[in-house]
Amino acid sequence: MQSFKIHVTKDYLMFCSGHFITYSGHQCEPLHGHNYRVGVFVEGALNEDWYVFDFVTLKRLMKRLIDDLDHRMLLPLHNPWIKISQKDDHVIATYKERTYMFPQGDVVLLPIENTTAELLARYLAGRAKADLARYATQGLSAIEVEVEETTGQSAIYRETLEG
Repeated sequence: MQSFKIHVTKDYLMFCSGHFITYSGHQCEPLHGHNYRVGVFVEGALNEDWYVFDFVTLKRLMKRLIDDLDHRMLLPLHNPWIKISQKDDHVIATYKERTYMFPQGDVVLLPIENTTAELLARYLAGRAKADLARYATQGLSAIEVEVEETTGQSAIYRETLEG
């Protein structure tokens, strides 16, 4: 069986966001941000038009997903050490003695455990997979999403697709 893979990464597939992560179960890094860069790979058989998936459609899909994260504070909903609450139109994030308050419109609450590059890649892959399902994708076998925090430092999440 033959398999092909396409890769999309563009200068406009970037988002600038703030975050902080917990680690070792008892430590928390300071609030900071990154200019994240995103790449996506889609693998599968060639379709009736002799390509894996349309580049233009894939670029538009990924741009729409990352625009939701751009210029926002990213907070994990499932982190056992970070308490998230809302008051009026603010989101409050608390870790031990630290408390941060953000305008609700400046925050994206993510259904992940930590805002690491690895889990951001998994989150984006899941959203991309859901969006890809709207298209004729029976020949697709895998998706990979790469999230680069800084040049030379990235995480890749790969998921096999049922098709």
